[in-house]
Formats: sequence, C-alpha cells, structure tokens
Amino acid sequence: MRLALISDLHGNLTALDTVLDDINRNPVDAVVCLGDVAATGPQPRETVGRLRDLGCPVVMSNADAELLHPPLRPVPEKETDDRRRIREIDYWCAAQLSPADLDFLGGFRPTIRFGLDAEHSLLCFHGSPRSYDEIITATTPDADLDRMFSGHEATLMAGGHTHEQLFRRHRDAIFLNPGSVGLSPPFAEYARVSSTNSRLGIELRRLPLTLEEIRRSALESGMPHAEWWTDFWR
Repeated sequence: MRLALISDLHGNLTALDTVLDDINRNPVDAVVCLGDVAATGPQPRETVGRLRDLGCPVVMSNADAELLHPPLRPVPEKETDDRRRIREIDYWCAAQLSPADLDFLGGFRPTIRFGLDAEHSLLCFHGSPRSYDEIITATTPDADLDRMFSGHEATLMAGGHTHEQLFRRHRDAIFLNPGSVGLSPPFAEYARVSSTNSRLGIELRRLPLTLEEIRRSALESGMPHAEWWTDFWR
C-alpha cells in the first residue's frame, strides 16, 4: 500500500498542482487530504474542483467547516489587522464556491482510517482525532496526546493544521504531519506513506514553488488583500 497525504491546501491551485505532478511521477495507490482545502487562498473554486476530480477522501477541518457555516467567526472587539484581513479573504473564498462545491465540502469526514497491511493502520484527521481545532506540535505533552488520542488506535496518526511537517513517536504509535501544500512559503509540502512486507515507510516531501506564478495567481484572482497575502511569498 502506498499513500500520499496532503493537507492545508488553502485555495492554492499552483501549489496543489506542483504536489500532484510530483505524485504522478511516482504513483501511489491513493491520496488522502487532511483538510483546509479552500479557505484563505486565491483559487478556492479551482482547488475544490481539482480535488473533486481527484476523487480522494477528505477530512473535515476547521477552515472548511467555517466556509460551510458563515459567519465564519464572531468578530472580536479588538480584532488585529491580520485577523481582519484573513476573515475578509475567507468571506470572499466562501462566496466563490457554488452549491455543488459546498455539497462537496459537506461530505468531508471527521476521521479516515486505512488498513495499510496486516500489522499497520493509519488514522487521518485534521487537528486531532477528537477536534479539528486542536494543535499537536513537537512539544505537546504526552499526557495531552493521551487525551487527544483516547479511544483511537492506529500505528500511524496523521494530522495537519499547524502547517509544519512533523514526525514524532507517541507510545506505540507515530504521529505524522505532512505540512502544508498551500501555505508553507516558499515550498509545497506533503508526505508519502508505504507499507511493504510489513515494513512501514514515511517520507516527508518539500517542493520548491515558482513564486512569481503564486504572486500572479493572487493578484489576478480578485481576492481582497492580495498584495498582503503575496507578502508571505516574497
């Protein structure tokens, strides 16, 4: 069994196509998406379309759930300028999606489980198995992970959300974050998982992006605060 794990696409079709081209050069049996598909990027509709055509299972995330249920978040009394810009971009992203696109997002699943072989299994989620809002980092205490993973068993636990690649052992399991496809300047990140003769293989991939193409896609999209968004890609 060979899988590609992609996460946190964030409406960045250029980055997604870069990753899919890399996957096609060394094909896998399946692709799994860990969520954050369409929010906070210049090509939400196009990214959803590419993912739908791919036909892969997708995990429900915080950002995608917010696109389904506007208003995206209550506006704090003292909202920062950056938070306001992100909120306005996400409102714009939601408005770009058709009813069919929203139906597609509504079909995302809280968790996705794969049997890799007779000995190894994979559990996919966004933040943690119990909440797409929870954050797992290299320094998250083991006791916190015990609570997050309670009731869920797998050889490999895979989540996104932080936009940071991570490989970490916890008890008898491995936690893997494939990184972000669409918001890890100046790269597009993903992971490959394989199981051959009961041996588990994990590869974290990081692909350079053509920054001028990223910048052009944002400036031509009509997305609000496009110049501010492209500053992340300088």
